[in-house]
Amino acid sequence: MTADIFSIWWKEWKGLFRWSGSGLKAVLTLLTPIGVFGVFVPWDAADHWVNGLPSIFAAVAVPFIVTMLTVPDAFAGERERHTLATLLASRLPDRAILLGKASFSMVLAVGMAIATLLLGLMVFNMAHWSGTVVLYSPTLLVVNPILSLLMAGLATGTGILISLRAGTVQEAQQTLVAVTMLPPTILGPVVLLISRARPEWGLQTVMGGLAEPANLALLFAVLLAIVVLLFAWANSRFQRARLL
Repeated sequence: MTADIFSIWWKEWKGLFRWSGSGLKAVLTLLTPIGVFGVFVPWDAADHWVNGLPSIFAAVAVPFIVTMLTVPDAFAGERERHTLATLLASRLPDRAILLGKASFSMVLAVGMAIATLLLGLMVFNMAHWSGTVVLYSPTLLVVNPILSLLMAGLATGTGILISLRAGTVQEAQQTLVAVTMLPPTILGPVVLLISRARPEWGLQTVMGGLAEPANLALLFAVLLAIVVLLFAWANSRFQRARLL
């Protein structure tokens, strides 16, 4: 099955450039989040980049942004280009097709997130050079990569479910954006009200909470459970006859 999954990867990589219209446009589209979160934010965030929330936000946002650019095309793009029937008629097993498309988006999203965090660290040291190289705090060295992986899985699982039923890439993208923006829209006012009612619950409180192993383990366990449920749901809905 590994060879079949890599075949899907190769197909998705070529399709990514074809969908974007040109190789240059695809590269610029993918590099935009790296430029924003890997250059501008660490340059402006000062010390908070290596010991605060800005890099955590980048670790969460970049996988979501990259996934929104890739995963809606997984099945909705095939349907829109009238190539879905050809793909499903191939010798590739169902699981290889599903895992190939999902893992391609996840690997690309996580790779972009890690590249952004590394670039951000370089930019931070260049902009705020103090004579020694500054690294991320031990907490962020653990939190950021794992959060990137879990966020990529969360966005990919949601996007695959949407793409399986969407008629066009645009429809899949709009639905994915609406779904992923719902939690921040709901939680945003709640966080604002709490910050006003409890101003002492600031950045240091949040970072202190993240530094607790028990809190981290609970957060990662909840996110992992959601990702597993999403992929199990997608696997149950991936039925060739229904897709056609």
